Amino acid sequence: MRGFTLIELMVGIAVMAMLALMSWQGLDGMMRVQSYNRERGDAVTTLQTTLAQWGADLDATVVMPQIQPIAWNGQVLRLTRRGADGTQPVLYVVAWAMSADTATGMRWRRWQSGAVATRAEWQRAWAQADAWAQGSNETLRGTEVTLMPLTSWQLQYFRGAAWTDAASGPNAVGGLGVGMPDGIRLVLNLPPGPGLAGLVTRDWIRPTVAIPKT
Repeated sequence: MRGFTLIELMVGIAVMAMLALMSWQGLDGMMRVQSYNRERGDAVTTLQTTLAQWGADLDATVVMPQIQPIAWNGQVLRLTRRGADGTQPVLYVVAWAMSADTATGMRWRRWQSGAVATRAEWQRAWAQADAWAQGSNETLRGTEVTLMPLTSWQLQYFRGAAWTDAASGPNAVGGLGVGMPDGIRLVLNLPPGPGLAGLVTRDWIRPTVAIPKT
């Protein structure tokens, strides 16, 4: 029985090596695609969950005498909202802001006060929300929920049939007599990365706004 020559063995080994290399490249490519899809899917889920909370906070915002419903100064958005349990007559102060730390980097974060039932408690929680956003209160650090990476964010209010910068004019100060705008436009600038990147715009319309009939 005739065996293989040395040249035939070398050719066979070379072919096997090429097949192994091609197989490894194909497997590596599949793993890269799976990793990319997983990271993108996680980013989409995080964005959807965050925007759902954003919408829920705005939907639950209350307008009451001597209580400021909303305030935006270009850095932190503060809201006064009712609780999820409609049987409990309490309010909460919620703050949204962007800040950085060594562990998670620049992130969008949400802070919520404890339940408030009096104006004095609301005033204290309203001030705490601003102190949390400014990082001037050590006891409030770490009490927020870290949401998603962010480069910058902007807000616009819809009042009087027009969109305006939420951080300019009377909007910047807010006040007890200003009330909620008819709409709020949120623009998020997501950083480059394997998940999502670029601008994301979300419009919110006040549930009680009157839509004129045409």
